[in-house]
Amino acid sequence: MEESSGGPVAEDVRRRILSMLAQGTLRPGSRLGTEREMADTFAVSRSTLRSALLPLSQAGVLERRTGRTGGTFVRADIVERNAAELAGLPARLHSGGHTSTSRVLGTDRRPATPVEAHALEISETTDIFTIRRLRFADGVPLSVDLACFVADHMEDLLEQPLGGSLYELLRVRYGLVPATTTETIEVVSASQREAQWLEIAHRKPLLAITRVTRDSTGRPFEYAYDLFRADRVRLTATSHGTVGAVERSVSSA
Repeated sequence: MEESSGGPVAEDVRRRILSMLAQGTLRPGSRLGTEREMADTFAVSRSTLRSALLPLSQAGVLERRTGRTGGTFVRADIVERNAAELAGLPARLHSGGHTSTSRVLGTDRRPATPVEAHALEISETTDIFTIRRLRFADGVPLSVDLACFVADHMEDLLEQPLGGSLYELLRVRYGLVPATTTETIEVVSASQREAQWLEIAHRKPLLAITRVTRDSTGRPFEYAYDLFRADRVRLTATSHGTVGAVERSVSSA
């Protein structure tokens, strides 16, 4: 017979969830299900389940999400990212102790749009390569990235493996090394398609980062538009100077 809320049965559910985390059955970002689904899985009442989950939510182990794709999830760690950094995302994730994987969503060769041409300092008739990828940290979707490169600088780019660090690929194969980068950051709402890719609710906030990267001669070779889940990234920026040196940080809850 089931114990009262908060009793031994609730404690047993908590221990079973923690055991699944320790064994790797549940990983950061894993969905445990809705309240009804979890009550059925653990063969307890919904009131006992709520009692079991509350301490885990308060401790930051679990989080509740609403909406069509909602439920209870294992909380994923926040990723630290420096604004206008020259290192690629995989290097940043690995230095922070996170795993990093990518999935190519699509590639294209086409004439540059006016915005892309202006950023890359080319004519609108010049061909560019575009690479759109879904990036994961610790197995959980982190960002959707669109990178644009001038095709003349790297004719066989789309024939190369694109799942790893593009900056490392550009350095090894084409001798292109980022020397400076300029970023513009704003908050936007996730479209239906972006929400599906990132496994979040439609219109959830995203950090949109527009980036132009230049080589040592000052020539731009990359124009990128990256969309980061606002609940998974903390953006920091440090400014150094002889007068009024400041450090700023933008954090997501």
